[in-house]
Amino acid sequence: MKGTAVSRRRASSVGPLLNSYIRFQTAWVAGSDRLARVRATRARDDRGEGVISAAIVVLIMAALGAAMWFAFNGMWANIRDKTQNQVDNIGGP
Repeated sequence: MKGTAVSRRRASSVGPLLNSYIRFQTAWVAGSDRLARVRATRARDDRGEGVISAAIVVLIMAALGAAMWFAFNGMWANIRDKTQNQVDNIGGP
């Protein structure tokens, strides 16, 4: 048996349509697996979250600042009117 070349026979030949189908299915499975890994990687990716959170905080603080400004402005206008009324009552005509 030494030095004897063993011939390998290919399995029975499949038709070209079946061969194309097998290649398509193999590519489909490999592609869907690759797509699933990319989607999983992107889902875990949290780049930019700090910037977005900071922008939301800035907008909330701006809204609170504007609300406080209008509240204090109204309060000081009320205090100014009451004070002016008291000064007018004290000084009298």
